[in-house]
Amino acid sequence: MPESPMPVKATLKRNLGMWAIVALGLGYMTPTVVFDTFGYVAEETSNLVPLAYLAALIVMIFTAISYGRMSGQFPNAGSAYTYAKESMHPNVGFMVGWTSMMDYILLPLVNIVIVRAYMEAFFPDVPSWIWVLIFTVVCTAIIYLTMRGTSSVNTILLVIALVAMVVFVVMTAAQLMQGEGEGTLVTAAPFFNDNVDIALILTGATIVCFSFIGFDAVTMYVEEARTPKVVPRAIMLTVLIGGAIFIVTAYFTQARFPDFMAFDPNGDRQYLDDSTLPIIGELVGGQTMKVVLTAAGFAATIASLLASQASVARMLLVMGRNNVLPRKLFGYINPKTSTPTFNIILAGLICLLGASFSLDIIVQFISFGALIAFTFVNLSVFAWFAIRQGRWRSAGDFLKFVILPLLGVASTVILWVNLEDTAIVGGLIWAGIGLVYLIIITRFFRRKVAGFDEAQPVTGHNKVVS
Repeated sequence: MPESPMPVKATLKRNLGMWAIVALGLGYMTPTVVFDTFGYVAEETSNLVPLAYLAALIVMIFTAISYGRMSGQFPNAGSAYTYAKESMHPNVGFMVGWTSMMDYILLPLVNIVIVRAYMEAFFPDVPSWIWVLIFTVVCTAIIYLTMRGTSSVNTILLVIALVAMVVFVVMTAAQLMQGEGEGTLVTAAPFFNDNVDIALILTGATIVCFSFIGFDAVTMYVEEARTPKVVPRAIMLTVLIGGAIFIVTAYFTQARFPDFMAFDPNGDRQYLDDSTLPIIGELVGGQTMKVVLTAAGFAATIASLLASQASVARMLLVMGRNNVLPRKLFGYINPKTSTPTFNIILAGLICLLGASFSLDIIVQFISFGALIAFTFVNLSVFAWFAIRQGRWRSAGDFLKFVILPLLGVASTVILWVNLEDTAIVGGLIWAGIGLVYLIIITRFFRRKVAGFDEAQPVTGHNKVVS
């Protein structure tokens, strides 16, 4: 009887350059989201949206530096819980992973809510749940059949969105020069006014920090980068370019609309629950600009929806493979499609909640999970380099491994405590559920918890999930 051939171990191809990885990160961030939440953030900050983005960018820069340092130490792992697990303790890593999992799970949902708002703007008489159902089913079906994505497709969608945003900025600049809004191209009003309140700005920063989610996802491509050395640079470039896009766009939008009440012609404050992108497009360029900007936002949001839903399914698959979640369900790969079908369907069911939830609530919950992850990535740098390796004695090491990461911790904690009470309570409840689950699977901490990492290559039936 002939011997069975040895299964071929599949590996990820190292074919992504630095700029391809940056494009993937920016695509995940969805640049047009600045329009979607603009009305809500403008009200929260007393019309100082660009200042909120600037505050969030400062926090993200510290955190991006820490992500870069840790990805250099662990080139085969790419997320906060892996860094916390390795630098502190496996149980700490699990809790960080469980808590930050909230933003991974909810990001597809926020994309569905945004798409729902776009469709409602054009078809107000159609029940909103129909759009949620249609796009959830279509996107879930695509991922069910194949999870493969290419950087070229992502780049095309990103370019479409950015071109539309450039057109918007040019039109807005022309209107400012003609006396609309602030009536000038150069003004400090979007960054300072008589109602400026640091507490409100920090609250706004906690909302817009969810816009930056995506730069940390760059670490997922470390095994597909031509060389792992480009990943730290790609992380920083993604943050800086993304931050510049957000701040510039928010500046011109705020200058054109000095008062958020411009988005509330009916007095029903609908912009709090839905995207303000269609409203902004129509006010700037009529129905044509509304269509152009909505189409760009639609393309960017669908791309982010596919990427985020596939990412959630992959993360749950790895957790199932490591017995953190029931292996038979979460660790199952369909032999016909080579996709984790149970996880994909579960993520799709969560997206159906988009028929009931509003954008502001989901964004706050996402920010809670993200800020927990960012805080512990900064702590991981301090724990790994300064504590474990003793690299704090020289001035350079003290700056890199003590001062900078602790400043990152302080800045993320400031944002964290300025979250809305609903998000904090909901986040703590989710974390409490995770703690109970951790106690159960470790039998009151008497045995080790399995690790999980969404960047880990996952194989099944001798195939890489594609």
